[in-house]
Order: sequence, then C-alpha cells, then structure tokens
Amino acid sequence: MTKLNQIIAVEKGVKSGALRELAETQNLLQKPSLLAGITRTYQPKDEEGEQLPPEATRVQVKSEEVLRQTAATLTRLFDVTATKDWANRTAAADVVVDGETILDDVPVPYLLFLEKQLADLLTFVKRLPVLDAAEAWGFDDSSDTWRTEPVRTIRTKKVPRNHVKAEATDKHPAQVEVYYEDIAVGYWTTVKFSGALPARRVNEVVGRIEKLAQAVKFAREEANATEVTDRKTGKVIFDYLFR
Repeated sequence: MTKLNQIIAVEKGVKSGALRELAETQNLLQKPSLLAGITRTYQPKDEEGEQLPPEATRVQVKSEEVLRQTAATLTRLFDVTATKDWANRTAAADVVVDGETILDDVPVPYLLFLEKQLADLLTFVKRLPVLDAAEAWGFDDSSDTWRTEPVRTIRTKKVPRNHVKAEATDKHPAQVEVYYEDIAVGYWTTVKFSGALPARRVNEVVGRIEKLAQAVKFAREEANATEVTDRKTGKVIFDYLFR
C-alpha cells in the first residue's frame, strides 16, 4: 500500500516533468512550419517540356495529437496531486511535547501551516530587546516595566578662583591667575526603566518554540505515514475536456 510521504516524494518530480513537457510542446506550437504541409506536382505544357519531380512537405505536429499527449502528460500529475490532497483530508497526528498532548488529531495542512508560523515566530522572538546585563534590574509593578535601583550622583559647578602668583610691589601689580574649581552644588538620583526582557525570559520562550516546532515536525512525519488510496481523476477530466 502506498503511503502519503511516498506520494509527496514523487509529486515534485512528476510536476517538474509535466511542466517541462508542456513547455516543449508549447515551443513546438510556436513554429507554424511544423504544423504546415504541402504537396506540389509539375506538368509541362507539352510532352517535350522538362519533367520535374513532385515536392512534398509533411505535417510534423498535429494539434489533436498534441492534445492527447498533453492529456497523458497531465493525467499523472492530476492523479498524484489528487491522491495527496484526498489523503491530507484524513491524515492527522497528535502534537506531543514532553509527554503532554498540545493538539490532537491535527491534519497535515495545518501541521505545515504551524511549521511555517513557528519558524517565523522563532525569528521574531530572537530579535526581542534584552535588558542590559551591566545593570541590576527588578520588576516595578506600578509602571509595569523593569527598573534599576536609584543611583545618586553629585552635580558640580565650576567656580572661578584666583591664584596670586606674585604679590604687588611698588613697581609691578600683582600677578593673578584665574582657575576653576568644581564645587558640589547638588545631587542627581537616577532610576533607569526598560521595556525590554531579561535574557532568561527570551531563552525560555525560544526553547518552548523550538520544542513545539520539533513536535509539529514529528507529528507531520507520523501523519505522512498514513496509507493512501490512489485517486484517478486525470482521465475523467481530460476525457471531458478533449472529447
């Protein structure tokens, strides 16, 4: 008995082969000379005239035959795809993580959807901003954000001072140099807030996404082991289309 994963494995090859053959057929139909034929016979005006052999060009491509070949080419593709899609309606499996069933009896199309969404979600979560590890953070319920402990720093102000390099004399004035001294005038108390996440939290979510993604993959493989019934839709379709 054929299994769904076997049908999936051959579907891509059947599809690419069918598309290749259709492309080749379409190229042939774009060459009018292959669809055209002619016969010519020559008769001289009198018996003494020159005798010429007849000429003939055969039709190399016949449209009705092309339709029959196209039907044959696509019938296999239609049958394989139908077999897969009909099987996907019944193929299902449970998604189990660490012995806990997260979802039960999940059909293959939804498992494929989940795989894609979880891959995108993993990328998103890995890009979440993380709290600066250089700071000590605690959660502040009142602001619903993370915050640091208050840090007190001094605010200073430059105050000019005079330095007498030489005292005044009868002949010279005093030599005075001006310099600036930092004087404490107050204190800043700083508290930092952040809407980012602790690295531990991001790593936890990443780990759960990866576990669930792995479980979904296992479930899909299990569902794809379902036995299938071959569907023969192609002949019915093309018997109607090209009758």
